[in-house]
Amino acid sequence: MSIKNTAVSKKAFKHKFYLIAKRIFDIISSVFALLLLSPVILIILLVKFFEDFHNPIYVTKRVGKDGKLFPFIKVRTMRPDADKHKDAMIAKGLNEADGPVFKIKNDPRITPVGKFLRKWSLDELLQFINILLGHMSVVGPRPPLPKEVKHYKKRHMRRLEVKGGLLCYWQIQPDRHSIKFEDWVKLDVQYIENQSFATDMKIIFKGAYMIFSGKSGD
Repeated sequence: MSIKNTAVSKKAFKHKFYLIAKRIFDIISSVFALLLLSPVILIILLVKFFEDFHNPIYVTKRVGKDGKLFPFIKVRTMRPDADKHKDAMIAKGLNEADGPVFKIKNDPRITPVGKFLRKWSLDELLQFINILLGHMSVVGPRPPLPKEVKHYKKRHMRRLEVKGGLLCYWQIQPDRHSIKFEDWVKLDVQYIENQSFATDMKIIFKGAYMIFSGKSGD
């Protein structure tokens, strides 16, 4: 075996070991988080229910690794009829994001409780269920909507080479809402090409800092 082939084999083995260890970490961390935070999650769901007396859990389809769809679970932060108003808002030119992504910093569909949940990223806690089930990972590109992927160009599809994540490079940027979609994709590709335990820990600790400082929802 040539030196080049040996190097490739070692790299492949190292990456496979990393993926196995990452999955173990995902399982342990998601079980721990769900057990530890279950009282908090229950309170959040009750408060959200009594805000408008509708289902506090919002499930939508997202695109995961290799383009596979999965049920994306989170606490509902918008009005029950929010999805019906999305197309109308796009037609009015209210979308503040570029590319296939739809984002409005002060989205009028978000409820008062929803604003609080988003500020502290509490609406994302149910995604530990997705992580436990293997749909997502703690760290990885944020899983997109099927409607967004339909407008992806070939270079954007690289985001789907790995499992979507709860945290990613884009989320730990101080000015993330002003980042262009192409730069968002570049950050995801940067992560995909440089996956390591050190990189994952850096994103996790930076993400935790932003959450506890109340900056994650900015």
